[in-house]
Amino acid sequence: QDQVPHATNIPQESFALAGSLSNNSSHHTELYGEERLIVRRGQPFNIILHLKTGSKEFTPGETSFTLIVETGPLPRKESDTKVSFGLRDSTVDTEWSASATNGPSGNTLTVSISSSPNAPIGIYSLTLDQEGQETSLGQFILLFNAWCPRDAVFMRSETKRQEYVLAQHGQIYRGTYKRIKGTPWNFGQFDQDILDICLKILDDNPKFVSDADKDCSARKNPIYVTRVLSAMINSNDDSGVLVGEWGEFSGGVHPGLWIGSGDILRQWAKSGPVCYGQCWVFAAVACTVSRAFGIPCRVVTNFGSAHDTNANLKIEKFYDEDGESLSNSDSIWNFHVWVDSWMTRPDLEPEFDGWQASDPTPQEKSEGVFCCGPAPLRAIKQGELTKKYDAPFIFAEVNADVVDMVRLSNGKFVTFGGSTKSVGRFISTKAVGSDKRHDITHQYKYPEGTAESHVCTDTSDFMDPSVHVYQIYMMMMINLYVNCLITLLYNMCHFSERRLSLRLEYDRYGSAITSDRLIQLAAITIDKETIDYHKAEKTIVLDEPDMEIKVWMKDRGKKCAYSSVLKESFV
Repeated sequence: QDQVPHATNIPQESFALAGSLSNNSSHHTELYGEERLIVRRGQPFNIILHLKTGSKEFTPGETSFTLIVETGPLPRKESDTKVSFGLRDSTVDTEWSASATNGPSGNTLTVSISSSPNAPIGIYSLTLDQEGQETSLGQFILLFNAWCPRDAVFMRSETKRQEYVLAQHGQIYRGTYKRIKGTPWNFGQFDQDILDICLKILDDNPKFVSDADKDCSARKNPIYVTRVLSAMINSNDDSGVLVGEWGEFSGGVHPGLWIGSGDILRQWAKSGPVCYGQCWVFAAVACTVSRAFGIPCRVVTNFGSAHDTNANLKIEKFYDEDGESLSNSDSIWNFHVWVDSWMTRPDLEPEFDGWQASDPTPQEKSEGVFCCGPAPLRAIKQGELTKKYDAPFIFAEVNADVVDMVRLSNGKFVTFGGSTKSVGRFISTKAVGSDKRHDITHQYKYPEGTAESHVCTDTSDFMDPSVHVYQIYMMMMINLYVNCLITLLYNMCHFSERRLSLRLEYDRYGSAITSDRLIQLAAITIDKETIDYHKAEKTIVLDEPDMEIKVWMKDRGKKCAYSSVLKESFV
């Protein structure tokens, strides 16, 4: 229970109500510490009021007072940001309410306060009004409540609540679908100052700046909060958290060097947008902030992730007659990372409750802002592309067909290849309660080839492969996770059927290789007479040497020493 000093000693300005073991334990907020009161909505918490010396003993039904809770800079009853409520015999779980009982000594009063399960989250002031005389009791922070059945983020499974709300460490999967590798990440949502920084993100968002009353009122809705976070974790339209960069990293931290969200958020709070982030960093920070607010959240990796810029559900790769790639804004990323958040969708049919995909990486604008989601996974799987928000874009990320086309000298295009299976593979997240990878592809899409799976491209049949005179272009290039082809290493022509052996020396790629250690090999065969084109691609992943560390104690002095043993080397 939270101690409040004698009324005669209470200053008129607001101060933070201290936390307590009982409140923190019942509200699952003990990891925030006991310096202040942090509670989850739709659930009672207790405070103790000390009566003035000489005051009459509190008598339920005879003595009464009113409590006032306010949030935001312009609290209003009409916006649900200011609520007044009196004492009842007991609290109710549907709205703000309070009840009171005398303490054992008679000079204290235990007040139980229950917040509405639909109240806006944020910092609240608590005021006591007794016969027109108002006394400030302090401030507390109200969060979403995955343990409350009436809350929009309610999650039935305790093990899942432990994972998706309370877990501070996780795994983020990267690489290629043939070689998936987990990267540890420290979300740190309970670390010192992190919750305050997360609340600052809400207060810095342009919607708050333009209409603080409307924004604070909308914070009751996890759909709204998630969409704001999707926009604010990147800095493209505002002073958001991270600056995205996929090429030149001077003047900042390489995205591959981050290991947790805390340093990023603290640096942003101190000096503004942080350099630099890529998709897994954007997603990890979004997960930290979501969990800090009490929204169940998981980080999701999609291998073979399509970026469909023109919304035609196709990824079109164009080449000229010589096999040279033509510029096109469509692309396929070796992997792409976003987040799923758990909530109901009262704006849609009940079947669309549950996991909602949102993506803070700035790719395309949504309603004029670089944000994406939340879109129900069920809508994505079923191809319900009219459902909010940005379902068509996310659907294309996991379902788009790939089409290879050649532009002939007469300006016409010939389709010579493609795939309906290369996009949206091994969609992965950390398993509940362990560091193992959990494949959730089935939650996003039906198996390829089934009646329900989506095929959106008419691919032409390959021409007769019996033609044996081809011009062959072979290209080997360093491959970033975004599938950027940045270094042309080979370009050879041959005019007879033969086997080619290519040797790639380290000095040819060492200066360009990235932390993902990916190299893409592409071969295109061309017969200009019959207008016959074929293409094959392969992604090569360079292994890192595994390191085994042995630790032992020396006999004398018991000093600690270690040795490292390389188990394998580069192949």
